[in-house]
Amino acid sequence: MRIGEIARLVGVTTRAVRHYHRIGLLPEPPRRGNGYREYALRDAVLLARVRRLTELGLSLDEVRDVLADDAGKELVEVLEELDADLARQEAEVRVRRERLAVLLGQAREGRLPAEGPVSPELAALFADMARVGAERGGPEPRMAALDRELLTLMDSSFTGGEGRRLVTAMREAVAAPEAMERAYDLYARLDELAGADAGDPRVGPAVSLLVGLLPDEVVERMGHVDPDAWGGGFEGAFLAEFSPAQTEVIRRALRTAAERAGSAGRARDAGRAEGAERAAAVERAGDAGQPGKADRAEDGR
Repeated sequence: MRIGEIARLVGVTTRAVRHYHRIGLLPEPPRRGNGYREYALRDAVLLARVRRLTELGLSLDEVRDVLADDAGKELVEVLEELDADLARQEAEVRVRRERLAVLLGQAREGRLPAEGPVSPELAALFADMARVGAERGGPEPRMAALDRELLTLMDSSFTGGEGRRLVTAMREAVAAPEAMERAYDLYARLDELAGADAGDPRVGPAVSLLVGLLPDEVVERMGHVDPDAWGGGFEGAFLAEFSPAQTEVIRRALRTAAERAGSAGRARDAGRAEGAERAAAVERAGDAGQPGKADRAEDGR
């Protein structure tokens, strides 16, 4: 194959092929007597792999490292890996299209939330919030809008489905109508604390409301969180939106949740230890109830 042919076959430009040669990413093939490069199947496979890796977001230096690991492999192994890469990409595209179909349906029906696109689980939660907010009437609490922004960030930032699990837990926590009403009561109380200091007497009731609304899955995550250490990165940006009183509500609620999570963990550990001890006691009692066991063991020796 000539350079134009291999470039068309793989779907890159001849300029890109020449650039890969210049930086040593793609070895120079042998040349014919007329000076033209002569590319083989392995060159095409290698070039396709470079393209795939760059499409996945790898830098050319990172691609070089991957290709170095592939050095010495048989052609069939490289082809199998390339096929596996394409299969993974195909699966990812299928999942993305399924999500897009849901979002497209919401958009056509006028149900796509302002924060969208978001996952179906979060869209359902936002729909519940919009319904309760409309039933209550009046302007939407500012804290409700901030909460939606936070949930949207969680939904898109956490990996491995973690964000989706947390969103699902949040939705289940406010599934009952009275629970969502309590959530809006909390939003209203937090709005009232805008501009207030941390010692405001209204902080305590707001803390109680928030702690009561936290799902168990969120509480379990709090076992390793130090709310007093919050202040940098994501947490700092989040709390920068709050007044001292609102920040105090969040910190105290998380501190209470962390204590609850720690107590629950200790109770689970104690329960496991008790169960193990009980099983050991039953086993010892069983051994003691077999007087001939020691004799049989002695005979066996």
